[in-house]
Amino acid sequence: MKADFTQNLLEWNDFHNSRALPWKGETNPYKVWLSEIILQQTRVEQGLAYYQRFIEKYPDIHYLAKAPDEEVYKLWEGLGYYSRCKNLIETARLISASHHGHFPNTYAEILKLKGIGPYTAAAIASFAFKEKRAVVDGNVQRVLSRYFGITTPVDTTEGKKLFSGIAQALIDENAPAAYNQAIMDFGATICKPRNPLCNICVQADDCEAFRNNFVNDVPVKQKVMKIKTRWLYYFIIETNDGVYIRKREEKDIWQNLHEFVLLESHEEITDPHNIFLGKLLQHQSYKILSRSDVHTQQLTHQRINGRFYRVGLTGKISLGKNYKYVKKINLHGYAFPRFINSYLEKEFY
Repeated sequence: MKADFTQNLLEWNDFHNSRALPWKGETNPYKVWLSEIILQQTRVEQGLAYYQRFIEKYPDIHYLAKAPDEEVYKLWEGLGYYSRCKNLIETARLISASHHGHFPNTYAEILKLKGIGPYTAAAIASFAFKEKRAVVDGNVQRVLSRYFGITTPVDTTEGKKLFSGIAQALIDENAPAAYNQAIMDFGATICKPRNPLCNICVQADDCEAFRNNFVNDVPVKQKVMKIKTRWLYYFIIETNDGVYIRKREEKDIWQNLHEFVLLESHEEITDPHNIFLGKLLQHQSYKILSRSDVHTQQLTHQRINGRFYRVGLTGKISLGKNYKYVKKINLHGYAFPRFINSYLEKEFY
């Protein structure tokens, strides 16, 4: 069955795989790495434009390493999972300074780099250095669980070990890069999460899930994701032609991005300004200029709700060393999370 699976997959790749992506066939480890980091937790359709903008602005790893943090975060803005951007910057600077711009060329060494896990290391090692190292992502787990009828949960230690072992056993000895790209494309275009194209699938005759009618029941996940709800009330304190912002430095969502003055709650507050602004502004007179509707954003493990209040003051105030006073016309130069940008673009600029 192994030989049939691999042969069928590679033949499908040669004659039927029409999925066009700018990084397919790429052997430059910098470009492979960049594409893989961008595509972590990101749909290909969204990641494409970001990849192209990054390559255009930073054509090699030295350009990225020399770029100011704020510039890179601004270019990343909207992709989410900002720890990826932080690790991208740190790894670029390490490789540029300590490795003269050359990526480590083995899976084991690549895996040591910050922000790179087994999947990304396998992708770089196989695509850039032709190492026989199988990639295992959600697409691969789905294809293998259906083909072999595996019901072991993919998110357990046992499941991860099982799928990794099967994937490594299936990889083609002479064409590891082609095999890895093929199985990822196959999972994305044929063996899809919903409405898989079993009627044209070259693996259907041997697919356990198809033959026994449980295609939609695998892969199995054991853990149930708990969603945390947060209410964020942002106060855009305006005086003259500027506002106050700070950088989020805590290990939390949106680390290293900017925000306005924040009051956070676990539940909705009817009039948050009444219990917050008086103390914050030390009883200085203020005026609520506007209150937004409720804005929402769904993150992987969190649901973010909130409102934006524009607050008018007659003069500047001190909000502590973490805040800076910024001209409104210069706000475009700072990286904000999408939750804030969605408000700014619709109701502020």
